[in-house]
Amino acid sequence: MEGAAPEVCRRYVATHLQAMPVAVIGRVPFGFGQYTDDSQLARELLSSMVASQGFDPVDYAARIGAIFAENRIVGRGRATEMAARRLIEGVPWDESGTPPPSAGNGSAMRVGPVGLCFHQDPERLRQVALDQGRITHQDRRCGAGAVAIAGAVALAVTGAAVEAGAFSDRLAAWVAPVDGAFAGSIRQLPDWVRMGPDAAFERMSQAGGGPGNDGGWHGISPFVVPSVLWSL
Repeated sequence: MEGAAPEVCRRYVATHLQAMPVAVIGRVPFGFGQYTDDSQLARELLSSMVASQGFDPVDYAARIGAIFAENRIVGRGRATEMAARRLIEGVPWDESGTPPPSAGNGSAMRVGPVGLCFHQDPERLRQVALDQGRITHQDRRCGAGAVAIAGAVALAVTGAAVEAGAFSDRLAAWVAPVDGAFAGSIRQLPDWVRMGPDAAFERMSQAGGGPGNDGGWHGISPFVVPSVLWSL
């Protein structure tokens, strides 16, 4: 339902998720629950960190290139595929990322393992989140989104109760050096949550100056800012 209008999403929940056996729900040619590229690249990131006993961007970039070169990728984001093709051609990892204004959410969707592995070292967490992201996405908003999601995982790992204001403020502080405007939106999350989903959607879908503002999307788009805000 990515990019679909709220009413379309509601209808999907009512007529499919709540009314039909999951065995018959799918998206051709895949069945319901099929993993796709984001799950694959998150797995490759975790495997790379285990193999490197830390994080080696050269190793992770090679894994991204390989999964595309060997046609093992399931679904594909355009910016990530373009970056992978550059990696396959020999472009270094720190030059391969798709430049602005392309600002999809791929670098944020795969970054969870970074928060898990570096939750005790916020500075290292932020740097690894940024470096793994710029292999495919060079826009600073993509880096900020990756830091936000990695940070959210790191805070969840502690097991402490989540208090919305403190949670948002902590994430915003980590994100601010990368993108101040994105950090400002994160700080507003507690207020948006209190509005309820419909009103919050209107605010989040317009955040970040991306596709949500140009009339091309009527739902939460794959643009990194609203999709990360909505997931948080």
